[in-house]
Amino acid sequence: MTVTAGRRARRRRPPAVAVVLAGVALLFFALPLVGLAQRAPWSQLWGQLRAPATLDALRLSLVCSLGATALAVGFGLPLAWVLARVEFPGRALARAVVLLPMVLPPVVGGVALFLAFGRRGLLGEYLDQWFGVRLPFTTLGAVIAETFVAMPFFVVAVEAGLRSVDLRYEEAAATLGARRGTTFRRVTLPSIAPALAAGAVLCWARALGEFGATITFAGNLQGKTQTMPLAIFLAFENNPAAGIVLSLILVAISIVVLVALRDRWLRL
Repeated sequence: MTVTAGRRARRRRPPAVAVVLAGVALLFFALPLVGLAQRAPWSQLWGQLRAPATLDALRLSLVCSLGATALAVGFGLPLAWVLARVEFPGRALARAVVLLPMVLPPVVGGVALFLAFGRRGLLGEYLDQWFGVRLPFTTLGAVIAETFVAMPFFVVAVEAGLRSVDLRYEEAAATLGARRGTTFRRVTLPSIAPALAAGAVLCWARALGEFGATITFAGNLQGKTQTMPLAIFLAFENNPAAGIVLSLILVAISIVVLVALRDRWLRL
């Protein structure tokens, strides 16, 4: 028995090569964070946080990311429902188009937004002529840019939640006379509440860290479109200490989001 147990223990030991390579990979991710913390101006932290440019960037980041999350929830929920529940020609292509911003370089997304919503864009020209609405280089433009890159994260999470719901509960509600709206509100939504929460938080975190599409479509105007990632980019050229402080804030937020959604993320 002792010999057999020893053999099983040896078989269960992970290969040394795998452990070494995994350690190198972990170190690869950890070293930049350690370097950031080591070089952080901790004695200047409070002063940098109170700087006008920092406060403007923090305020705009919250406003734009929350606005983008609201748009993503409002439009992404029905979109996820259609993708999960409705059979129609080209559904795979539609899903690919929705998920494209997740893999598309953000700068390319910003250029595409310009060609669609700019003053001479496909839709932007008419928004300007008919309603006097100009999106580029405005706070609303920054919200639109963040929505474009962040909404797919919400749609993916909610669609996965909808596909995991047992349809028998909805069918039972319909059999009892509940209308579609009532069934969706009283049965479907509570069933996918964890997916909704996870998708919304992931969407918000992605919007908070958006850089490429925002700077391309909305510019980098302090107090108007300069969110924290854009402020970090500018600060590293003029005031590295402020850039490090803002970077630490984004890192802290990202860690909190990942820890809070750890179990839910692993299920998606």
